[in-house]
Amino acid sequence: MDVKHVNPFIESFTTVMPQLGFRNIDRGNLSVKGQEINYSGVIIILGIVGDIKGNVVYYIDLEDAKKIASTMMMGMPVDELDEMSQSALSELTNMLTANAATSFSDMGIKIDISTPTLLHGENVSVKMSSSQALCIQLFAEEIPIEINIAFEN
Repeated sequence: MDVKHVNPFIESFTTVMPQLGFRNIDRGNLSVKGQEINYSGVIIILGIVGDIKGNVVYYIDLEDAKKIASTMMMGMPVDELDEMSQSALSELTNMLTANAATSFSDMGIKIDISTPTLLHGENVSVKMSSSQALCIQLFAEEIPIEINIAFEN
């Protein structure tokens, strides 16, 4: 995967998260994962079509997802991952991916994104659209969020 395809997601995170009330944004590890990814927590999937095709999978631990949803909902307590908090998290990934799509457009790469699909639970398995996925770990207020990107060759 070309690194120029990763930077729009990092830039999007550092642009969007402060607008939602997260002041401290940090970068974590960068790693490569296989086609099948297993998580316990909240997984949000968006498809990408156009000049490049693939998918983006966001992963957030359940308790951290509640904290993010609470911040997005102006500090309203989130004790369980109800419909409102799921909607907030889906909208977050939609904003992050749409912002990245704008960066791709600025590079002359036209893409469209699907609506987010949110899954949560224990040992959820997701099959990425290519044999390898690049995983970017980012932090908002020390809350880790993983962005897994897989583009078809």
